[in-house]
Amino acid sequence: MKRLFFRLLPSLAALAFAMALPAGAEPAAAKLVADKSQIVFVTKQMGVPVEGTFKKFDAHVAFDPKKPEGGSVALQIDTASAGFGVPMSDAELPKQPWFDATHFPQASFQSSAIKALGDGKFEMAGKLTIKGTAKYVTVPVSIAAAGGNYAVATGSFTIQRLDYKVGDGEWTDTSMVGNEVQVRFKFTLTGLGPL
Repeated sequence: MKRLFFRLLPSLAALAFAMALPAGAEPAAAKLVADKSQIVFVTKQMGVPVEGTFKKFDAHVAFDPKKPEGGSVALQIDTASAGFGVPMSDAELPKQPWFDATHFPQASFQSSAIKALGDGKFEMAGKLTIKGTAKYVTVPVSIAAAGGNYAVATGSFTIQRLDYKVGDGEWTDTSMVGNEVQVRFKFTLTGLGPL
């Protein structure tokens, strides 16, 4: 037993040393400035574009613009905070046919790959989950310095609401509410690192 222990000792020491080293793979986390950020969604009601927003969301961004492939973005959205600014519509959105916020209080995006396209443009692939349904999406993102320690990430992409059962039951009729939803975002970040 003693002989086995002494034979393993160098390996155990090497393992302990490796565990004590700081993990260099994960980039420093940037902080979302919520009051300078927004998520907008645009759909059509009887052919007329209408614009809504999510008022509560948060993001964990660990991303070095110089080495984007090692980064990650995780976004959580409070589904009960969705609204068009019209009291009657806003009261309906958290209910079961739409976001069903009681059972699915959060929608989320989790990146799985980030690719640099040049000139401050990136492509983020990942899993978007709404009402318990997850689909892979590709999101184009542009990042620009905004003075001081701030950077602004903007982008837009389109989803089909029925893929996520948003507007279920009688609301699956797309002549009333269109299936296509454009999502636009502007995230102001601090501590992102040089572009």
